[in-house]
Amino acid sequence: MHVVTLRDPSSSLVAQFVPDGGMIGSSLTDSGVELLGQRRGLDAYIEAGKTMGIPILYPWANRLGGNTYTAENVTVELTPGENGVRADPNGLPIHGTLAAYRGWRVVNESANELTAEVDFGAQPRLLASFPYPHLLTVSVRLAERTLTVRTTVTATGDIAVPLCFGFHPYLRVPEAGRSEWIIETPPLRHLSLDERGLPTGGSSEQSAKQEPLGDNTFDDAYDQVAEGAVFAVSGGGRRLEVRFEQGYSAAQIFAPPGEDVVCFEPMTAPTDALSRGNYPSARPGDPAVAVFSIRA
Repeated sequence: MHVVTLRDPSSSLVAQFVPDGGMIGSSLTDSGVELLGQRRGLDAYIEAGKTMGIPILYPWANRLGGNTYTAENVTVELTPGENGVRADPNGLPIHGTLAAYRGWRVVNESANELTAEVDFGAQPRLLASFPYPHLLTVSVRLAERTLTVRTTVTATGDIAVPLCFGFHPYLRVPEAGRSEWIIETPPLRHLSLDERGLPTGGSSEQSAKQEPLGDNTFDDAYDQVAEGAVFAVSGGGRRLEVRFEQGYSAAQIFAPPGEDVVCFEPMTAPTDALSRGNYPSARPGDPAVAVFSIRA
């Protein structure tokens, strides 16, 4: 497994990505101190898709409402366990089909930048679950204490590509206990979810917040995220910011019980948008770009 190490030329930040392990961000350290939740580790992600670090959730983030969806006038049948489809405890397809996918091709690598791509149009296994030919390109850059992740989706056929993807950065502040962490969120619209984690159609406005994480747990969905919105966790003199720079209008906040991690997940569309049709798209001749960053 080839691990690419990126070094910030202006600070002590070091990031690691694994292109042939799903292009996952496996580590982000500051003077050797790990800032990403390692959870069960890289091997468990490679072998079983157990998330850690910064995985890409593609071509849909979170879960779908069933094993059939219709998008761009194409109806797709999914089979959990086949073609990269994984199911949540309720049997719903979750987090797309690229977990630990080995088919990424590195197209650029330098001391602090890495670009890799997947050609969906050339992969029958990928098209089986998401039949929209396109080129997926992820570029990461580490500079000025900031890790920037830029994703470009370029349609390569004559059909638009639904944009329902996201990332799942597991953040930790090792200098303080979880109960002491302070989380900050921008103004958002909170989406009501049913017992399966799917939007019910209800929502409520939520003003900007700054509050202790304490013993609170989150698995909450939001939309109407403004471009440039900043989410943050701080404690013990350290602050980690996730900025939704461009193209991410939805979010999931995840802080599970018993784990010293919190996630501010950038998403291009809300949960189950692929089934419900409330997604943006990359149309032929008009590539779509989405950017988020993590500043330490």
